[in-house]
Amino acid sequence: MGSTVGEILPLAVGIAISPIPIIAAILMLLSPKAKGTSLGFLVGWLVGIIAAIVVFTLLSSVLPQSDDGPSTVVGVIKIVLGALLLLLAVKQWRSRPARGEQAALPKWMAAIDSMTPAKALVLGILLSSVNPKNLLLAASAGLVVGGAGLTVEQQIAVIAVFTVIAASTVLVPVVAYLAASAKMAAPLERLRVWLVDNNAAIMAVLLLVIGVSVIGKGIGSL
Repeated sequence: MGSTVGEILPLAVGIAISPIPIIAAILMLLSPKAKGTSLGFLVGWLVGIIAAIVVFTLLSSVLPQSDDGPSTVVGVIKIVLGALLLLLAVKQWRSRPARGEQAALPKWMAAIDSMTPAKALVLGILLSSVNPKNLLLAASAGLVVGGAGLTVEQQIAVIAVFTVIAASTVLVPVVAYLAASAKMAAPLERLRVWLVDNNAAIMAVLLLVIGVSVIGKGIGSL
């Protein structure tokens, strides 16, 4: 089980270091309905992550396995997933703002101040499980967990570790702000500004590293 956890850690970190959801969570924390929307978003974020990795773990468990490890099919799927992550890395890098330009953010962020907890929950699910980057990372993690030959209890434990790490960058700001809102407002605003300015570059480098790693593991399975 330890080796499985070690293999999925970079993938969980890849989901955790997602500037757009972190920015959305910060904007909710700085909005008039901070408590309701931020908690709704956090719950949605957790539900989406769990749903995605569980689905891909179940799908992976029915793929053919060779006697000495993952089959060629699993290796090919990992290579394809890694290649898609590299394509996303290129797209992110090309979308970064030129020097001196203001980074563009999704239009839906302008409506966060008027967002209800229910809408925040749905947004959290969409950003965590339907987002292409997170979906590819969850699929890669599911392939690892489903093909590791673990018991159901061990799979649950590994998925729990994956979820906590993947959700940590939304979980920590929400809990910290609700515990000490007066002290956290200014640091969160500074973090938001930095993430807006560096969103594309952060994601491009992250996806490049993880994509290459997934492709390498896929080649090793052939």
